Amino acid sequence: MTDPHSIVSQIGDLAQNGERMIERLRKRAFLPESRKGLNVRFGIAEAAQLLDCSTNRIRMAEEDGRLPPPPAGENGRRLGYTVEELLNMREVLGASPRRAENDVPAMIAVQNFKGGVGKSTVTTHLAHYFAVQGYRVLVVDCDSQATTTTLFGFNPHFNITREETLYPYLSIDPTQADLLYAVMRTPWPNVDLIPSNLELFDVEYELAAAGADGESVLAARFRKLKQGLNDLARNYDVVILDPPPALGTISLAVMQAANALLVPLAATTPDFCSTVQFLSMMDQVLQQLIEAGVQVDYSFVRLICSKFDPGDPSHDMVRAIMEQSFGPALLPVHILESAEISHAAMRMMTVYELEKPIGTARTHKRCKANLDEAMGQIEQLVRNGWGRVENVDEELVVNG
Repeated sequence: MTDPHSIVSQIGDLAQNGERMIERLRKRAFLPESRKGLNVRFGIAEAAQLLDCSTNRIRMAEEDGRLPPPPAGENGRRLGYTVEELLNMREVLGASPRRAENDVPAMIAVQNFKGGVGKSTVTTHLAHYFAVQGYRVLVVDCDSQATTTTLFGFNPHFNITREETLYPYLSIDPTQADLLYAVMRTPWPNVDLIPSNLELFDVEYELAAAGADGESVLAARFRKLKQGLNDLARNYDVVILDPPPALGTISLAVMQAANALLVPLAATTPDFCSTVQFLSMMDQVLQQLIEAGVQVDYSFVRLICSKFDPGDPSHDMVRAIMEQSFGPALLPVHILESAEISHAAMRMMTVYELEKPIGTARTHKRCKANLDEAMGQIEQLVRNGWGRVENVDEELVVNG
């Protein structure tokens, strides 16, 4: 008979070995400083496109001193603009997309109970897309697996303590009265992060052990998370929430705190079936929350197909099934399966952080164009919520 202690020890060894390897990969990815940086730059044509102005307008602002010109390399060529410089250009040229003071910040939960659908990948790419477009973004990692935290360059095991997660705010015996303590700067000047690690799962244990008083404690935690996030959201345009892929206390609190829901799903039959189950469970849970007096209100609920391979007939078949089932709730532009996304993830990055293509220039350009179009659908939904519909075509795309 196998000694159970030896099995536990073996699993512990595997976990430790894996954590050490993650740290080695992180250091290799972020050499020489072993800390993630943001070195991506934008040429003047791309900057003009992002600001929706002419290149001539940017050059004129540089010539009259309103904008500093970008530095030149050793060959004398302009190196391009950093994200920080783009943000300054938006302010100087009046091209900021920020919400008005009376606009409600978008609080988007990216959720599906099925693993492997690219939930954290969608979360991070969406955050970086909004950042490039000039919005102020807060990402809240509510998942104890902490994949999103890792993609932002932090090792949850070595770099993040329990006191830096949501735990001190949501625990049975809270030590924090608001969430300001948990907000971390990221390499992106307009993206902040509330990180996570495995110890956040202790909240689930504590609330499960609350006994007869559990329901009142649970309702209090729902209200508390929503209030804490609403207080923080005053300083942001978009808050993106990455909840655990399971129907637990934290997931329910996140779903109640959000004011929009984005459901990623892959183009496979198991993913479709799992997503239908997720929607059915969400329907039942939200009905119970409403009956219990817990307010739930979403400005939009949309599904987005991720990891879509247009060359795979089975993907086309499942996509057709999705379109018949979900109608206009399924966003028309899918996130295509791309080696560029996978290669960037190996470096703990998104495609928006790459200084140059990892694969071919054509593959990178196609991937980024697809991501821009897919994420742009969500941006337009957010702007619709603020009463800003740019043109008829975009409205038709969003509303099917």
